[in-house]
Amino acid sequence: MTRRTLAAEIAIEGLALHAGGTVHMVLAPAASGAGVVFRRSDLGIDIPALYDHVGETRLGTVIGDKGASVGVIEHLMAAVAGAGIDDLVVILDGPEPPILAGDALSYLVLLEKAGLRDTGGARDAIVVKRRVEVASGEARAALVPDELCVFDFEISFPSVVIGEQSLLWQFSEAAFRRDIAPARTFGFVHELDALTKAGLARGASLENTLAIDGDTLVNPELRRFPDEFVRHKILDALGDLALAGSPIVGRFEGRRSGHALNNALLRALFADPENYERTAVL
Repeated sequence: MTRRTLAAEIAIEGLALHAGGTVHMVLAPAASGAGVVFRRSDLGIDIPALYDHVGETRLGTVIGDKGASVGVIEHLMAAVAGAGIDDLVVILDGPEPPILAGDALSYLVLLEKAGLRDTGGARDAIVVKRRVEVASGEARAALVPDELCVFDFEISFPSVVIGEQSLLWQFSEAAFRRDIAPARTFGFVHELDALTKAGLARGASLENTLAIDGDTLVNPELRRFPDEFVRHKILDALGDLALAGSPIVGRFEGRRSGHALNNALLRALFADPENYERTAVL
């Protein structure tokens, strides 16, 4: 397989989830081997979408360079990975991509509208050679050798809206579009006041976030799957792992894992060359 980019530019405007306000975004083709780059057009700074540029993970994955940052990139990066795109320029005039519908499908539709083209460059993959695991309290994440790209995820929340959910899912572009990309982000009403006082979640709404108030889902009409919450966690993990810079061949095991552990897992993987090997994608 050869590397893939967009066939043409495509643009959209929308609200930033945490910063609020309208953000203008352009998705543009990139040269073969360029990887995915976020360009802050308002600051004139490019930030590579790579795990070692992650500086914040509390309420989304934030990458930064030269004093500039871009946050909440995981949904877009999941769509990029789900479309099999290797090289892309994401041009933003603000600190986040627009949240759109709170899923990855909204971005995937944009990428499909722009069209995809092969660049002719060789595509490689990162093959997991031995188990790598990180943990924090009851949460843990691991990468395990496997011939395929597989996600095995479990979550547990006290609200009966979520409870305990698990999903074993094998990646393919078709399966991503069908099973994972439509899963929306979610949040808890009791946390909203603290977030807004901290200048966060200004763009969150009942149109882009599944809102949980105690044991009640406030906007059930937005729900697309009975187990949407674990599906969205897989979406987040796929987007976070895309910061490896190449597709990962292996099994991801997540137990209550979030952005911080996902990033710590990539750092642990690349800390020892014996953990992985790079190979051409055939």
